[in-house]
Amino acid sequence: MPYNVLLVDDHKLMRDGVKTILERVADFKVMAEAENGTDAVQACKKLRPDIVLMDIGLPGMNGIEATEEILRHCPGTRVVILSMYDDENSVVSAIRSGARAFVLKKASSSDLLDALRTVAKGGSYLSSQVSDRLLTRIQRGDLERKEQPLEGLSPRELQVLRLVAEGKTSKDIAVMLDLGLQTVRSYRKTMMKKLGVNNVAGLTQLALAAGLTHWNKPDADSMG
Repeated sequence: MPYNVLLVDDHKLMRDGVKTILERVADFKVMAEAENGTDAVQACKKLRPDIVLMDIGLPGMNGIEATEEILRHCPGTRVVILSMYDDENSVVSAIRSGARAFVLKKASSSDLLDALRTVAKGGSYLSSQVSDRLLTRIQRGDLERKEQPLEGLSPRELQVLRLVAEGKTSKDIAVMLDLGLQTVRSYRKTMMKKLGVNNVAGLTQLALAAGLTHWNKPDADSMG
């Protein structure tokens, strides 16, 4: 029986490309597609796929946040993160969110199939250029230092922080995350206190330094 895969990417071309790769092999079958994190979570609750192939840079709820939500509802599902970026922050966040693999979009189709097969058997997989760089950083002992400023924030606070850094107003964030306006304002206040900054510019600076906004493709902005 092939493993059922849910494909999540906001670019149809990308989804079609991955689908073509998977159609050539007998062990995986694309059961459904989603183009954002919220739809991906709903699809998982309904369809219970074996594997989710998830783009990290999704609009609204990004791939990291969607992974956490999916695993909360469907702990048996295995998530493979696909990313354009190989920075350590993205990799560490992906693994911390519960993803079982991190594959670069520039990887070959055989790398992608290796990752899926490894994860299907219960293993974990990192693209080789990612694991080499990460290993070097861990050996140098400076990975944890880089992580520290945002370490005390909850997943929800990180979500709000990322949207603040992208220039969204409290009202925008309340609508996007289905929260009350006062709740969003209180998140902002708590984060400023935790991070030792006293305005939105300070929050934005920290979010950018930590690579938080990487997960929403800057190339999409420059094209529009």
